[in-house]
Amino acid sequence: MFTSVLMIEKALTSADVEFVTTLHGDEPVSFHVLLQPRGEQADRLLRAIDDIALGELDEAVREGETPEGQEARSMGQQALDVSLQALRSAGSAAEGRLVEDHPLDALKALVAEVGADEVIVLTDPHYVEEFFHRDWASRARHKVGVPVLKLFSHSKA
Repeated sequence: MFTSVLMIEKALTSADVEFVTTLHGDEPVSFHVLLQPRGEQADRLLRAIDDIALGELDEAVREGETPEGQEARSMGQQALDVSLQALRSAGSAAEGRLVEDHPLDALKALVAEVGADEVIVLTDPHYVEEFFHRDWASRARHKVGVPVLKLFSHSKA
């Protein structure tokens, strides 16, 4: 069985689930999902710049309304539960956990713990971090010791 660690920041859409579960053809895949809620990530200014770069001006204006702290964790747990159920419904083994601090440290530890074959980072585009190679995928490539695949979410969840 192929073992993938999947880093996400929101609930997987049906298109995302189909995409990641079919990456390896008919080979069975076990997913270990790490989710860090958006409100627990980069500061509001960077998130707003990303929204503007994507042409989502309404989202940029509402960045101040993005849940943070306990509310973000509660919503993150719901998103994680939905994502795990969707992966399981698609026929894959799936387990996961929320990440509150230091996502790359949690990623490195999980890759070692489960003997992962790869890491898949599936997020919305983060243009500022990507430009400076500070996004999760760019930083993970130097840290985890397995191939890192960077994918963009197919649609808003």
